[in-house]
Order: sequence, then structure tokens, then C-alpha cells
Amino acid sequence: MKKQARLVLEDGTVFTGKSFGAQGESLGEVVFNTGITGYQEVLSDPSYCGQIVTMTYPLIGNYGINRDDFETMRPFVHGFVVREHCEVHSNWRSEQTVDSLLKEYNIPGIEEVDTRKLTRIIRQHGTLKGLITTSDEPVESLLEKLKAPLMEDQVARVSTKNMFAAPGRGSKIVLVDFGAKYGILRELIKRGCDVIVVPYNVTADEIRRIRPDGIMLSNGPGDPKNVPKAIRMIQEILGEYPLFGICLGHQLLALACGADTHKMKFGHRGGNHPVKELATGRTYITSQNHGYAVSKESLTDTDLEISHIALNDGTVEGLTHKKYPAFSVQYHPEAAPGPYDSDYLFDRFLEQVAKFTKEEKNYAATR
Repeated sequence: MKKQARLVLEDGTVFTGKSFGAQGESLGEVVFNTGITGYQEVLSDPSYCGQIVTMTYPLIGNYGINRDDFETMRPFVHGFVVREHCEVHSNWRSEQTVDSLLKEYNIPGIEEVDTRKLTRIIRQHGTLKGLITTSDEPVESLLEKLKAPLMEDQVARVSTKNMFAAPGRGSKIVLVDFGAKYGILRELIKRGCDVIVVPYNVTADEIRRIRPDGIMLSNGPGDPKNVPKAIRMIQEILGEYPLFGICLGHQLLALACGADTHKMKFGHRGGNHPVKELATGRTYITSQNHGYAVSKESLTDTDLEISHIALNDGTVEGLTHKKYPAFSVQYHPEAAPGPYDSDYLFDRFLEQVAKFTKEEKNYAATR
């Protein structure tokens, strides 16, 4: 017999269901993801640190968990909400269940929840703080706990603590890890890059000592304004190296160039978001996971121009610097989980790196 669990929202709404994963209590920001597959990648995406993730697709867990589809070393979600948790998985690669994974990392899950109703609440009112609990504590007491502020140090929690290398014989790329998914590393390694992964609080001088050919700013969780050191670092190195930002990296580039960001009502999370590239007019289906966006009106007095927009709501999905070899996208071109439409952006970045390196060598030869 499964133990009862409750999901309590800060507006007083209570969902009662059955517990799976770890028992106990966990607080976080309640968000929803519209992906049909990819729950393992969702669970292991560092950008979900501090959040309770609701899957809108009703059946979760049917193909289990395998060692190859993780996007980082461990899951960082604070809770998992599903309509139906499949206890019997069927997949030749599967090594464990969602239930055992959540137990292993002390993450509570709740099933038999009306996830359609929960998603409508979030869409109408915006993201809400929530608490999953298996205790019998009164709702009034749980609502008092929900008055506690949410964490603001997510990037520090998920970033690597030490610099490390993924050696290659191609361009030397510094990947600044704000919560980088393995997909970014895979795309760079696939192209032969010599990748140096550095912590989120790396300084401009530390990057210069590595002598990279280009710099990647990774995805990551939370409010970009909570990592001011990274903004200052980008301001110092901008123009010295080609730069490519993804998701949080996109927002940090915008802030470094004088633009602003804002919290979205309920964000974009899923593998089915249409984005238009303004230069070509082409539409790409993209994988997204963000609750903040670059404010369009704040770009007027900056050296940035919009390169991509979201077709669902018109928000900024890509930026290009007018003077320097720097660009960024809000969505995930490494697409895990999601479509492969946008992996050409890694090729575009490396073309900029090659061009910049050639120009630097030509300049040095004339001195």
C-alpha cells in the first residue's frame, strides 16, 4: 500500500496523491514541462535546481532510467509530480526505475495528481511555491513553511567546483559551467574541440591564462542577476574571444551588454517550442527550459540585436552582438531532450572561432 502524499501550493491549493521516490518533505518552485519523452534528461538537467517539476504527459517511467541519458552526474530537482508513475518499465537499456532514482537522491515524488488542473493553475497565476510532503502535518502549518524564501544560490550548487579538461585536437574552448548539460560537452567533443570546463565564478584573468580560442557560456538555473561576478567577467572578456551563450548564458550576455531581464509568468519548458530566425525567416522547433527572459525594450541602447524570437509569445530567443563575434540563444541547441534542428549553431560558433583565430594570426604576423 502506497503512502499518501500531498502537494501544497502557496495559494492554499492542495493536491492529494500517492507517494513514490523518497518520503519526507521538499519545498520548491512548481513548474511544468510539456515534453512527451525525456523525463530522465529533465530530472538530470541542472537548470531545474530548486524546482518541483510537473510533467504534463500523463504516463512517466515506462522506459525506466539508463546510464547514457543523464545530463549531469545527479538529479537536482526538488520534487517530481506526475499523473501516473509506471512501476514496470520496458526498455533493453533500462537499469533502474524512476522510483529508485528518486529514492537514491532523496527526492520526493507524487502521483495520481490532476496534472492538467495543476498546469492550468500555473498558466493562470504564474509559477508558485509548493511543498511535497508525506507527513500528516496540518495544511496551515505547511503554508507557514511556504513563506520561506526560495534559494538564490542554485548556480553555485550545480557548477563544477574545479576546472577540468575534455581533451581534443581542435579549437580550445572554455566552457563556463553555470549548470552545463552534458549535451553541450558532447556537441563540442563531437567536433573535435579541446574543452576546458571552468567554474561559474571564474575570472577574466583566469580565462586569459588558459589562452582559449573561444568561450561558451552554459545554461543554468535561477535568476541571472544572482550571478553578478559572471556578468563582470563577460564585460571584461567581450571582444577578446568569440563567445556563444546558451539559456542562462544568453541572459548573462544580455546583462553584460546593458540590457535587462525579467521573470516570466510561467516560463518555457519542453521540447516543442517554435522559434523564428529573423535573418532567414526559418522556423525551428526547439527544446527550452527557462523562467527568465531578456526584456525586448531594454535592448534599444545596447550593441545587441535580436536574431530569434519565440513564435508562441514573441519573447527574445536569440541575440547577436553588432561589433564583436558574440551571439546567444535562449533555447537549447544541444537538445537533450528535444529536436536536433538547432545543432548548426555549434558549427556557426566554431566558424567564428576559426575566422577570429586566423585574423589574430594575420595581425600578429604584421606587427
